[in-house]
Amino acid sequence: MTHDALWSPDADRIATSEWMAFARFAGQRAGRDLSDPDQLHAWSIDDRAAFWSAIWDFTGVIGTKGETIIDNGDAMPGARFFPQAKLNFAENLLHGADGADDDRPALLFRAEDAASTRISWGELRHLVSRLQQAYRAGGLQAGDRVAAMMPNMPETIAHMLAVVSLGGVWSSCSPDFGIQGVVDRFGQIEPKFLVACDGYWYNGKQQEVAGKLGPIAAAIAPRTTIIVPLLGCDERVASDLEGAITQAEFMAGQEPRPLTFERLSFDHPLYILFSSGTTGVPKCIVHSAGGTLLQHLKEHRIHCGLVPGERLFYFTTCGWMMWNWLVSGLAAGATLCLYDGSPFYPDGNVLFDYAAAERFAVFGTSAKFIDAVRKAGLEPRRSHDLASLRLMASTGSPLSPEGFDFVYDGIKPDLHLASISGGTDIVSCFVLGNPVKPVWKGEIQGPGLGMAVDVWDDEGRPLRGEKGELVCTKPFPAMPLGFWNDADGSRYHAAYFERFANTWCHGDFAQWTEHDGIIIHGRSDATLNPGGVRIGTAEIYNQVEKLDEVLEALCIGQEWQDDVRVVLFVRLAEGAELDAALEQKIRTAIRTGASPRHVPARIVAVADIPRTKSGKITELAVRDVVHGRPVKNQEALANPGALELFANLPILQS
Repeated sequence: MTHDALWSPDADRIATSEWMAFARFAGQRAGRDLSDPDQLHAWSIDDRAAFWSAIWDFTGVIGTKGETIIDNGDAMPGARFFPQAKLNFAENLLHGADGADDDRPALLFRAEDAASTRISWGELRHLVSRLQQAYRAGGLQAGDRVAAMMPNMPETIAHMLAVVSLGGVWSSCSPDFGIQGVVDRFGQIEPKFLVACDGYWYNGKQQEVAGKLGPIAAAIAPRTTIIVPLLGCDERVASDLEGAITQAEFMAGQEPRPLTFERLSFDHPLYILFSSGTTGVPKCIVHSAGGTLLQHLKEHRIHCGLVPGERLFYFTTCGWMMWNWLVSGLAAGATLCLYDGSPFYPDGNVLFDYAAAERFAVFGTSAKFIDAVRKAGLEPRRSHDLASLRLMASTGSPLSPEGFDFVYDGIKPDLHLASISGGTDIVSCFVLGNPVKPVWKGEIQGPGLGMAVDVWDDEGRPLRGEKGELVCTKPFPAMPLGFWNDADGSRYHAAYFERFANTWCHGDFAQWTEHDGIIIHGRSDATLNPGGVRIGTAEIYNQVEKLDEVLEALCIGQEWQDDVRVVLFVRLAEGAELDAALEQKIRTAIRTGASPRHVPARIVAVADIPRTKSGKITELAVRDVVHGRPVKNQEALANPGALELFANLPILQS
């Protein structure tokens, strides 16, 4: 904690901000002065119908709003926003194009192999039009799912826009996922089409995906698999895969025509995102078109201050919700800057080279990246021209106080640093930046407008200055529609509303600060978060426990050097030994079956694994022991003595 703010906006910056423009707009409607940011937030919570109606009008949503703004507005879950509205998500993202001949840049793309592409708004509309016609001819109907195993490239966005323009539902992951990781996700949603690249670049090497596509397609059985070129071998990949065609073949004969858009209900499904818990396959979280659009417009336009023509960048893969967040920048008229590959190849300057060349206004990344740049001894402030950069956003894991200092010392001193936190669960943020308030070291500036965020103790009592559960006490439009294949809503309810009645409990360990900011201390559940990438332990277990040598496994995230590292404990079969060969076998199984991000930093053999009386392993208890914290509810364990096996292990001290 510091007595001085790291950054404060000057009077001119505040006065000309999109935040203040909205405050004036909302204040006129409310008949009161809302220029104070805390008063604006309080109003956004106290009169949610007026607030969300104002967001719709201020951001210029295309569609019919209807008269009712919130129905059953106190029920969580159960509240419905804009129940009479009709809109199309893709129409709102493409409205910024000034006709088919608009040559202003919409998408800029760089791949790790130095390939680059610039796509204008007009060219984007042309590509989306051809894809739209091809999907329509292929039988895509409203509600059908399309799954994509794609890099973060322009064609991925074009396919998504074409699919949702027809009312289809989009779901994506990155191409580095293993076969089982993809099948566990897409196999649940039965996609009509699978979109996949012919390969990608990472860490200086071409990575082919052809060997994975056959088993994946056989398991999830799409009607058609569409192969998109990046390495230039799409024809070969398609010819070797039954039921596959190239993107060029898919669009053959389709000439650009005026786009059409299916205007559907506000709560029509838009995205299916995946989040893993500690057991079972990943949860399929279904997000609505209207809720996603309105929440992202609010965050982009008001919290980030995006205006038409600005360059927006976020380092993300298509398997992370920040890709969905980035794409919505089109609705604000921003030019999206896409990158696919390693952020450290050939060195840590590659993204700053991109930022300087294309004059990013907003640079989004992970806390881990910022820390890695700091530890590498780089100083972009001195090596790059970042004059255009006004906002840097950080998420994925809590940004350390040292990371805050480094952004201002090593990247740019006159910069709005917005540490943000939310999740796949809401495809947006609970707490994030505020462009008219100071930035304090180690703190997120505050809750999002319209988000009734609080920190509670275990009994549901509000806390100030103490750590507790991050909650949201009132419904908001970006709440999921539910989980796929959860007809009675029981899994959805158990995930967020079981802990506290009629209240969203997010699973983050949080704390209010003296500046009314928020500090996130990490996940309060057992989901892992190494390097800012959330992964579920079940995906690791699914691979490790296939091995004959491993009887059982337990995985935790260990807090280590301002990050979290994955630690895997294994109970071995009789006669098995955790030697170098078995360690390598375990790592290979996880890397190929799940993804490289799932590979543990440490593997430890243990004689027993603690479990509850109902037979469930207890990751949270083990994590507490490893971190030297007291274990609650030991009486619920069938073998509490096993916890001693995890205390003060030398291998976890280095």
